[in-house]
Amino acid sequence: MCGLAGFIDFNKVSKLSDLKIMTDVLHHRGPDDSGYDFFELQNVNIGLGHRRLSILDLSKHGHQPMKFNEFTIVYNGEIYNFKEIRDELKKFNYSFDSDSDTEVILKAYHKWGVNSVKKFNGMFLIVIYDNMKNKIIIIRDRAGVKPCYYYHYNGLILFSSELKSFHKHSDFIKKINYSSLADYLQYGYILEPHSIFENTYKLESGSYIQIDLNTKQLNKSKYWDVIDFYNKPKLIINEEEAIEEIERLMISSFNYRMVSDVPVGVFLSGGYDSSIVTAILQSNKTERINTFTIGFEEKKFDEAPYAKAVANNLGTNHTEYYCRQKDALEIIPKLCEIYDEPFGDPSSIPTILVSKLARKNVTVSLSADGGDEIFAGYSKYDLCLNYLNIFNKIPVRLRSKLVSIMSSLNPNKIPYFNSTYNFETKYFKAINTLKAKDSIEMLKLTSQHFTSNQISNLLKTQIKTNKSNFDLYLSNNNDSLNKMLAIDFRTYMVDDVLTKVDRATMSVGLEGREPLMDYRLIEFSAQLPSKLKYKNGVKKHLLKQITHKYLPKKMMNRPKKGFGVPITDWFRDELKEYLMTYLSRDRLEKENIFNVDEILLLRNRFINGDNQSARRLWFIFIFELWYEKWMK
Repeated sequence: MCGLAGFIDFNKVSKLSDLKIMTDVLHHRGPDDSGYDFFELQNVNIGLGHRRLSILDLSKHGHQPMKFNEFTIVYNGEIYNFKEIRDELKKFNYSFDSDSDTEVILKAYHKWGVNSVKKFNGMFLIVIYDNMKNKIIIIRDRAGVKPCYYYHYNGLILFSSELKSFHKHSDFIKKINYSSLADYLQYGYILEPHSIFENTYKLESGSYIQIDLNTKQLNKSKYWDVIDFYNKPKLIINEEEAIEEIERLMISSFNYRMVSDVPVGVFLSGGYDSSIVTAILQSNKTERINTFTIGFEEKKFDEAPYAKAVANNLGTNHTEYYCRQKDALEIIPKLCEIYDEPFGDPSSIPTILVSKLARKNVTVSLSADGGDEIFAGYSKYDLCLNYLNIFNKIPVRLRSKLVSIMSSLNPNKIPYFNSTYNFETKYFKAINTLKAKDSIEMLKLTSQHFTSNQISNLLKTQIKTNKSNFDLYLSNNNDSLNKMLAIDFRTYMVDDVLTKVDRATMSVGLEGREPLMDYRLIEFSAQLPSKLKYKNGVKKHLLKQITHKYLPKKMMNRPKKGFGVPITDWFRDELKEYLMTYLSRDRLEKENIFNVDEILLLRNRFINGDNQSARRLWFIFIFELWYEKWMK
C-alpha cells in the first residue's frame, strides 16, 4: 500500500522541508519507510514524497522514490499481475534488481509509455517524472480504489493520497466549495471530481493527468470507464455460461489478491459477497484463512452470528468483536482526522474497528465490496423500478397536477402520516420522483437525504449545482436496471464505499484489497443482460448461484442487513451530549454557514422523538466535527 505527496511549483517557493511535512503527515499509510526527491529546475520546483507500507519485497530494494534512466516514480497500491508483466519485459532485455511491482511499473512505462497502464491489474496511484520530456504524469486505477487529490491554483500544483497533506503547505488556500458541501449534505459524500475545497479536485477513476513543465499546461484524459462497457451491446449468453465465466474470473481475481510477502486476512460479514470471497479462497488452501467480523449489541444490526456460521462451515481462523457505544465514542473524535473531508457514512465506525481488529494479526485484508453494484443487490433498485412502473402509468398532465397540489401542502400537517418514520423527507422525495424522466434520475433523487429545496433552506449561500457522474450518458443498450448499476458504480461505489474502506484500513497501516473490483469481472458483468443479475425477484442471482456451490443455501438465505449502524439509538444515549454541543446555536451562528433555525428545528424534533432526522443530523454533525478540525 503506501501514501504519496508532492508539488509542482512554478513560483519556485516550495522547498524540501515542505515536501517532508506534506509526506510525513501520511505516516499512517506507510509506517515502514519514507523517501523524498526534490528537483530545483530553472522554471519549477518539483517534490516527490513517499511513505511505504512494505507488502512485496520487504527489502530496501522496494524503496521509493525509485529511478530508472530519465524516470522517477512514487506509487501507492498493488499491481497483482506484476510477475507476468515482468516476464514480458524480460523478453525485451529488461533486467530487474528487486521483486517489487514498483520496478515493473517503472520499466513498463519506459517500454510502453502511458499505454502500459492497460496491462496493469490492480489498484494504484502512480506519479512519474520524466526529466527528458520535462513532464509529470499522475495515473489513478480503473475503479478508483486508491485515492488521488490535487490542488491547482496560481502556479502551484499539489497532489497527495489524502487532503491532509495540502494543509501542510503554506500556499494552500482552504476555501470551502459550497456546491460540494451541498453534495455532501445530500448524499453523505462528495462526488468526484469535486472536493470540499475550491481549486481542489479528485482525479477521476480510470484517468490520468499530464503536466507539461515547459508550458505549465495540465491535461486530463480517461483511459478506462465502466460506462463504455455498459454501452456495448449485451452479450448473447445463457445463465450457465455466465456463471461459469464469473466463477472463473472470481477465482483468478481472488487468488491474485492473496499475493503478498506478509499475512493476509478477509473481512467477513456473513453476507453473500464476503462469504463467496472467503469460500473460494479457503477451498484452494490447506491452511486456515484469517477472517474478521464486527458485531453489534443492537440485534437488528448484528450480522456476527451469520459470519460465525460461515466461518465454522468453511473452517477459517475466525475473530469477532462487538461494537459498543464506548467504541463509537472513542472513534468519533478521530473520524475527521481519518476522513479529511466531510464523509457521512456511519458504517465507517465499524469499518475502522474491524480494520484495527485485523491489523493485530495481518497486514493485508480483503474487503468484498462491489457485489451489490456489480450484480444488483440493493433494495433501492427495486424501489426505483417500482416507482417508475407506477408513475409511468399516470398521464403526464395528471402527474404535473399532483406535483402542484403536493407542493402546496405542508407534510407536517398531514394527519396520521406526519407521525410515521421519515415522512417529511419521503414526501418531498415523492414530489421530485414524480418528475423523474428515467431510472437514473430516479436513483439520484432517491439517493438524496436532503432534497434540493431543503438544501436551499439549510445553507445561507446560494448554490450552483455541481456537474456530477449522475449525469453520465447510458445508451439504449441498457435497460433501467443496468443504467442504475452503471451510475451507482461511478458515484456511490467510488465516492462512498471505496473511500470508506481505504481511509479506515490505512488509518491503522492495513492494506485493504478489493477482489470484486477486478476490472475483468466488472467489464464482463457490465455486458450481461440485467435479467441474469436480477431473476424472478431474486437480487444478485448469478452471485448467489455461485455461492450456493460452496455454502449451504439454507445458511445463506436470509434478509439482507447491510453494514448498518444504530446512530438513532446512540444519539439518544451517550452521543446526545455530542449532538447538543456541536449543533448548538452559538457554534452555528459563529460559523455563518447554515440557517441556524433550520438545523435547530431538525435537532429538536429528533430529541422529541422524531427518528426521521437521525441520518441528516449525522451529516451535519460530522461536518461540524470536520470544520472544527480543519477550518479553525
